[in-house]
Amino acid sequence: MSTSTYKVSGMTCSGCAGKVKTEIGKVAGVSSVEVELATGEVTVTSDGPLDVTQVRDVVEEVGYELVAS
Repeated sequence: MSTSTYKVSGMTCSGCAGKVKTEIGKVAGVSSVEVELATGEVTVTSDGPLDVTQVRDVVEEVGYELVAS
């Protein structure tokens, strides 16, 4: 298992956070996603190595920006 935390800009409400969580959860290999709206952080747990490009793409598709650390 691997866990990564990213900043996501543009989330302003719980609906935004829910949309980001749902879309990241669809990425292959992702086992869980936690979104902290107050800090703009998303913690992603995956079964193995995670392709941050795929995560970035789904976040951008729904209108937000992922800032990889």
